[in-house]
Amino acid sequence: MANAALFIATVLIWGTTWIAIAMQVGPVPVLVSVFYRFALAAVILVAILALMRRLNLPALRDQPFILAQALCLFSLNFICFYTAAGFIPSGLISVIFSLATIYNAVNARLFFGDRITGRTLLAAALGATGLLLLFGEEVVVDFDMGTLKGIGLAALGTLFFSLGNMASRRNSAAGISPLTANGWGMTYGAIILLLLIAVTQTPVVAPPDITYLTALLYLAAVGSVIGFTTYLMLVSRIGSSRAAYATVLFPIVALSLSTIFEGYHWTSLGLIGLALTLLGNVVIFARPLPRRARQEDARLPAGG
Repeated sequence: MANAALFIATVLIWGTTWIAIAMQVGPVPVLVSVFYRFALAAVILVAILALMRRLNLPALRDQPFILAQALCLFSLNFICFYTAAGFIPSGLISVIFSLATIYNAVNARLFFGDRITGRTLLAAALGATGLLLLFGEEVVVDFDMGTLKGIGLAALGTLFFSLGNMASRRNSAAGISPLTANGWGMTYGAIILLLLIAVTQTPVVAPPDITYLTALLYLAAVGSVIGFTTYLMLVSRIGSSRAAYATVLFPIVALSLSTIFEGYHWTSLGLIGLALTLLGNVVIFARPLPRRARQEDARLPAGG
């Protein structure tokens, strides 16, 4: 029962953050919005770690990898996602983000030598076909440059996220707890964003209204701090592979909200595309048959 509650909480929290991001698009520059989010999240998470007496500074040799995690998970990727939200509905961004599972498989091969299986290639083909159907009308037929830009930014943000996963994997292997890495990573991410604001001379605009402020608080406290906590608790209970099934359901929640709040219009091709994209994620996470079961299946006669 507890595992089910954690799973549902993770899906609902991370499935709804996309609409909150869309609510922040407007008068406040993207760099400033992302800075607000992770500066506030860092304060909350570091305070929690301090109260738990678990606020430990990673060793000097680990600092470059904490910095890499900060760049890829808590700054550059969200700059891309927030900017993309100005061009395409938030629900569609979440669909592209769900392909992080495939990015992870490729990057794990490049950085850690993990084998890429036929299942991964099948998932990639299903995901690519699904995205083509989801965006085909806007990109292929109308050739909307804004939509194309949004797709590219969301894909780039997902790549950064995946690279951040690789940095996180290395940090965990080095004995750094995910909460510690995230606490310092969010802190470094906020500093990086502040430096980018200064270098680019981006105007710092205060939160303009209650809608923006509500979205900010939700993204920082719920989306960043609680969302990561519920997910990590789920991982510790049932393992990372089974916990990752949550990512398959994010787009369903996000696109449902996008339909209500952003007027996203569903087409028959779009529904098929969403189904194929989600199927690609299911394929990559599906458990293989036990060896004995595969052998027994192989001995079964062909036909009905």
